[in-house]
Amino acid sequence: MKILVLPGDGIGPEVCHEAVHTLKALAQARGLSIEFQEDLAGGAAIDAYNDPMPDEVIEKAKAADGILLGAVGGHKWDHLAGAMRPESGLLKIRKELGVFANLRPVAVSAALADASPLRPEAIAGTDMLVVRELTGGIYFGEPRGRSGEPGNEEAFSTMRYSTGEIERVARVAFEWARRRGGRVCSVDKANVLVVSQLWRDVVTQLQAREYSDVELSHMYVDNAAMQLVVRPSQFDVILTGNLFGDILSDAAATLGGSLGLLPSASVGGKVGLFEPVHGSAPDIAGQGIANPVAMLLSAAMMMDELDKPIIATAIRAGVETALNEGLRTADLHREGTTTKVGTAEMAARIRAAALDSLN
Repeated sequence: MKILVLPGDGIGPEVCHEAVHTLKALAQARGLSIEFQEDLAGGAAIDAYNDPMPDEVIEKAKAADGILLGAVGGHKWDHLAGAMRPESGLLKIRKELGVFANLRPVAVSAALADASPLRPEAIAGTDMLVVRELTGGIYFGEPRGRSGEPGNEEAFSTMRYSTGEIERVARVAFEWARRRGGRVCSVDKANVLVVSQLWRDVVTQLQAREYSDVELSHMYVDNAAMQLVVRPSQFDVILTGNLFGDILSDAAATLGGSLGLLPSASVGGKVGLFEPVHGSAPDIAGQGIANPVAMLLSAAMMMDELDKPIIATAIRAGVETALNEGLRTADLHREGTTTKVGTAEMAARIRAAALDSLN
């Protein structure tokens, strides 16, 4: 396997280093060969190349089997605009790779139930996957723009989806449901939006035609937002469009108590992009206190996608062991109840436990 590592900015290089170290150790234990190549993205690429995602990096990405991406951006580059912003590099690489489905798993470990903003009894058993359409919908639909004179302006954005766009992301959700609990909840606003009516029709027809073994339900997005904070454990796979998925996946990300726990993947093209949900956190960069769990779990998602589930399972087992032993980085530490550790120590314990689980 050939893996391209784009550490990014802030805490990105720190957590990416631990993910690569862990993958190397587990691959060696299993007799697998992984070739790692590293390059720059985001602010680091702007400083070096005057481009947040150079074409040369894109070509390396297309030639890889998977891409590990750290967070990008930071105060240093906040004055930049448009295509020169670090975040614009993410949009470019997603477009170039053709990834159209964003996967965000949210599983709350029993060891972390008290860290959730919800009551432990409400969060118990939560293990969901949000599948968000990534390249269509109102963020990309045309026409869009502003018109009129100051004081009498109007602005417009267009939500558009085609049958093909809906079907391809729905297939991702149904396939994942087959690997999980066998249930998909498709979230829309079909009582108001014509585009959501098409979404619901296409998803329903696809399930009946190809995925009758998967249970399908539908939910309006406002109700889904409420249900996420009332009884999140009811969800297995949530399928939804770009706008609703953006909002719901961020809401779901708060359930575990820290963004430092949550991985994500952008898939659908030839090469998948795997990155933690959290940002670059420049305020703690270089201090060795960042939580590496989200990055390690992103690496686990990559191993799943590359058909190496034994390594993926080992990483998740390592995370669970470390959490059950009470190890916590600064974002989750509670004085008197957990043991505070740094990035390297947390990752080392996860790595050791992951290796133990292979034996």
